[in-house]
Amino acid sequence: MKELNLRALNKNDEVAHTLFISEMMEADGRIVPTAMEIMESDQLFENWLERKSNESKGIGLPEGKVPATLLCLFGEGESKILGAVHIRHELNEHLLLHGGNIGYGVTPSERKKGYANAMLSMALDFCKNLGLDKTLVTCDKDNIGSAKTIQKNGGVLWDEFVSERDGKLTQRYWISLK
Repeated sequence: MKELNLRALNKNDEVAHTLFISEMMEADGRIVPTAMEIMESDQLFENWLERKSNESKGIGLPEGKVPATLLCLFGEGESKILGAVHIRHELNEHLLLHGGNIGYGVTPSERKKGYANAMLSMALDFCKNLGLDKTLVTCDKDNIGSAKTIQKNGGVLWDEFVSERDGKLTQRYWISLK
């Protein structure tokens, strides 16, 4: 596998971001992780970048939100986003059910190449640096690829439940960082 780099986006990544969003919408009809979406209130990519930077520092968070960092996976020296991971620095009641500490998605054309595994591993290192002892990662039960990725990274199934949000069977996994 090529050298990979997990990093925050910057002003030079606007085209790559746009392509990621377009490919996700065309293939899946949704964006994963949703943190990659630019809100109408952002208006400009630069405003979105600033909001993401503030979110990672816990600045200006809406009620019910926790500090979170959005990072994207790139091949060394490449400009295409291979995937994105949203790392919530702590859990609240909502995140215990939906999303956990880490949510991630791989660009549709880059799936089944090991990028999800590499990205989750790097995200877990990031969580260790935040001082977390364990992380919660969730996936739909029918997303076998994601479940395997979580398990490869030490995920232990905690439970399964039917999500009120979408009616799907959701699995919750804990990953120890010790």
